[in-house]
Amino acid sequence: MSDTAVSGPKAPAARSFFSALQLDTRLLGMIGAFIVLCLVFNFVTDGRFLTPRNIFNLSIQTVSVAIMATGMVFVIVTRNIDLSVGSLLATCSAMMAMTQTIVTPEWLGLGLNHPATAPIAMAVGLATGLVIGIFNGWMIGYLGIPAFIVTLGGLLVWRNVAWYVTNGQTIGPLDENFQLFGGINGTLGATASWVVGGLAVLAAFYVLWQSRRAKIKHEFPVKPVWAEFVIGAIITVAILGFVAILNSYEIPGPRLERMFEANDETMPAGYTAAYGLPVSVLLLIAVAVVMTLIAQRTRLGRYIFATGGNPDAAELSGINTRFLTVKVFAIMGVLCAISAIVASSRQTFHSNDIGTLDELRVIAAAVIGGTALSGGIGTIYGAILGALIMQSLQSGMAMVGVDAPLQNIVVGIVLVVAVLVDIIYRKRTGD
Repeated sequence: MSDTAVSGPKAPAARSFFSALQLDTRLLGMIGAFIVLCLVFNFVTDGRFLTPRNIFNLSIQTVSVAIMATGMVFVIVTRNIDLSVGSLLATCSAMMAMTQTIVTPEWLGLGLNHPATAPIAMAVGLATGLVIGIFNGWMIGYLGIPAFIVTLGGLLVWRNVAWYVTNGQTIGPLDENFQLFGGINGTLGATASWVVGGLAVLAAFYVLWQSRRAKIKHEFPVKPVWAEFVIGAIITVAILGFVAILNSYEIPGPRLERMFEANDETMPAGYTAAYGLPVSVLLLIAVAVVMTLIAQRTRLGRYIFATGGNPDAAELSGINTRFLTVKVFAIMGVLCAISAIVASSRQTFHSNDIGTLDELRVIAAAVIGGTALSGGIGTIYGAILGALIMQSLQSGMAMVGVDAPLQNIVVGIVLVVAVLVDIIYRKRTGD
């Protein structure tokens, strides 16, 4: 009797605690799966998986796919698909590489590391992605060609356009300023990373406060104040913990010496420095914030999800679904160009195989992150978490020594299981 009396109130109390936080149960499940995955790989690799060095590498390896996955959310939400993103990335990368090595030095008379070289190359890459994205959207929206066919053709066309642009050659090295967006060649250092982390925490609390004010203003139910602080504390620990881990990864001594020698200086005895936050990760965060604002706070975002939920009703309500399709694929094209900047600058050169199979990784990241293939449902943060899970899975298997074919088999199985779990979850919750 005493056991029953003690355990009885605890279960409702626990349920009321989590219900007061109003957390997304699916998101919690994904985070839990990611944590378990990391712990398992850390165990089988004798603690090498969760080292600062590997977490740093994992973060920069995830960025390129994660950026494109945020755009794939919009594409899939509108009941379309884009199989050409990897090839489009390659074309944008080829155009930027040729701009840096041929156009700016020979046509414009600018040196490889001239301050204007990287911005010009990026502008060319973004314009290329935008134009191709608009073209894809026009064929799908106005000509009525299925997105599967258009982008399947694009997968073949743009991969080989990239080959012809470079004559099948590897192009490099790329501009030093351009390489800042690749990861290890562009980091903030310890001090600036702590500053950015602190600003991110303040921004998170500001968003929570504004969201609470808006709900009160419109007489919507709000969380208890203590629940808001608990969520704020969780966010603070996550942000500052991530910064602390990256700041604990120190630049190797020989690399530091070369950095000092490049400035005609002598490195002080015992000097150490940390990499800190990579610029590419900050770029991903900026993309995530912008895409989330578009999804949740703009008319375009509302139209995207309304069209995906019911295309016929959306068209009858006055939404120009054809032009909307053009906009969605234009956004996808620009994000492919941004990913091309990250991917090619991380390699420090353009290669013919850049972006190969990225279309599958991007789609898998979006789907694992909760984007419904039936349309109308998807989140930006879910797609990024899906990309992180995918990359962690591949990196962990590589560290264990799993062969590449078996890695692909495992990733394929995980994708199918993730879709099955999503279907079961939506049936039970009625979404």
